[in-house]
Order: sequence, then structure tokens, then C-alpha cells
Amino acid sequence: MERKVRLIPYQVIAEFEEVTEVPKGVELIQAPEVWGKTKGKGITIAILDTGCESSHPDLKDRIIGGRNFTKDDRSDQTNYRDYNGHGTHVAGTIAATANDLGVVGVAPEANLLIVKVLDKHGSGQYEWIINGIYYAIEQQVDIISMSLGGPADVPELHEAIKKAVESGILVVCAAGNEGDGRDSTDEFSYPAAYNEVISVGATGLGRHISDFSNSNEEVDLVAPGENIVSTYLNGKYAKLSGTSMATPHVSGALALIKAISNQAFERKLTEPELYAQLIRRTVPLGNSPKLEGNGILYLTTIDYLANLLGAKEEREVMNVN
Repeated sequence: MERKVRLIPYQVIAEFEEVTEVPKGVELIQAPEVWGKTKGKGITIAILDTGCESSHPDLKDRIIGGRNFTKDDRSDQTNYRDYNGHGTHVAGTIAATANDLGVVGVAPEANLLIVKVLDKHGSGQYEWIINGIYYAIEQQVDIISMSLGGPADVPELHEAIKKAVESGILVVCAAGNEGDGRDSTDEFSYPAAYNEVISVGATGLGRHISDFSNSNEEVDLVAPGENIVSTYLNGKYAKLSGTSMATPHVSGALALIKAISNQAFERKLTEPELYAQLIRRTVPLGNSPKLEGNGILYLTTIDYLANLLGAKEEREVMNVN
């Protein structure tokens, strides 16, 4: 088995001591417009990454536990501390809960399960990720978020992802940052290239496709991934860029979508049904599907349709799929 897997490469733009704003990416996907209905309460998201700074003021109330599968801290399974910053940044975009100061995530009442599968250097073994996926399945999470990848198609990894999806878990992955800005070339990163996962590309805050975002036929949608402000190490905040930053916007959005759908249908929707609800909340940008998939995430699209069709008709439309 290919042993090396790494974080999707990303760029640290700046670090901050304090932040007092709703991040622009969270605003762009219209998450605040949904918070009157739900903030993701009762939904659990497993973040497979470099761990998390669980003492961060904006995150400490959201973390329900976790496990370390790396060799950091002498392989202490109970210590999932983040020495890299990447996992903490991802966690903040998903579910940060600002108090008087700080940032707010897409689903600020969702639960976070921290699954550390990459070490302080941002690298790891496929075995760690596979074990992390099975751990998330055992914990019966609703969503798995992975901003990591590698060039190898590892059958054991693919099998673990299939098991997760069969268990009703939505698996969200960063498409990768090896793109050249053209749809005529394909760039693949695994696990994002597997058909079973939701592959997320990146846009800038001006809704243009990021030049670095991988293009291929497995890209499902795009989300903000440039100059994204979120939580970081030592209680600080940072602005980062990459498809790693786009992915947690979608993971958090799915927490909101699942909570809303469970209420609307008075049952738990299946993974394919929830995927359909996600895609209904996208808006095409006019690029090749290999670059943008179904378009950019825009959470209020379904509300616009509901106003046009009427609530009863909308429910009937959603039940068709």
C-alpha cells in the first residue's frame, strides 16, 4: 500500500490576534440566512485532519471528543492536539461559535468529532486515514470532512469510504490544489476522485474559479476557498487559501441541510437524498462542469424555489428524487 498522504497544499495569507466578523465565505454561501431555521444542532461532523486546538475559545464548546491515529505525542490516542493549524482552521469554518470576539462557522451549533490522521507536518499514512474513517463510522457521525489527499488510488481507502456511505454518512473531500485553471486537463487527488464522495473545488470571494482548483469529472460543486478567515493555533485566527478551505463550507452546509431536511420530512433522509438536497442549493457560474461541478454552494436557493412553487409543491418535488 502507498504509505504517504498529505494535506491538500494550502497557503497561509495572514494571522490575526482578534477577529470580529462573520467570515466572508460564510456570508457568501448565505449561511446566516438559514440560521433562523437551524444552526446544525444535533448533527455530528468528523474532521479527519491534523487534529484541533480544543481550547480555542471559538471551538471548545463544539468538540465532543476525538482520537489520535498518528505518532504524535507518542501515539497517545486521547491526545488529538493540533500542532499544524490546518485542522483547527477547518474546524472553525465548519462550526466556530463566536462570543463577543471571534469568528462564526457555517453550522455554529453542530458537534465536532476530531479525528487526527495527519501529524504535525501535515503528512501521514493511508492506514491512519482508513482507521479514522472506520472510527467515525463506529461513532455514528453524520458527516466526514477530509481536506487531505494523495496521488494513489488505494483500494482499502476506497472500501472504507464505501462503508461510510453505505452507513448513511456524507463524505466531503477537497478536490485538490494541483489545477492549472483549464478544463482541458484533469488533475486527480484521492479520495476526492472517488465517485462516492462529494468533491469540492474552490472559488475566490468574487465567485471566480480558483486557478489552483483541480478539474475533473468528479468535481461536484465549488465553495469559497480563497482568503478564508477562521480559527488558528494559540487562540488566534488566520486567513488561508486552498480547496481545503472550501471543503468545510460544504461540510457545515450539509449539517444545516440535514437538520432542515430531518424536520421537513419527519424522517432521516438517505445519503443520496441529502446529496440531492445539496445540489439543489448550487448556482451554476457558467464554467465547465469539470471546473465547477454543479456550481457554487448557495444555501438560500431552495428557499427561492419554495417561494415560487409553494411549500406543498416543493415538498412534492423533493420527494420525487
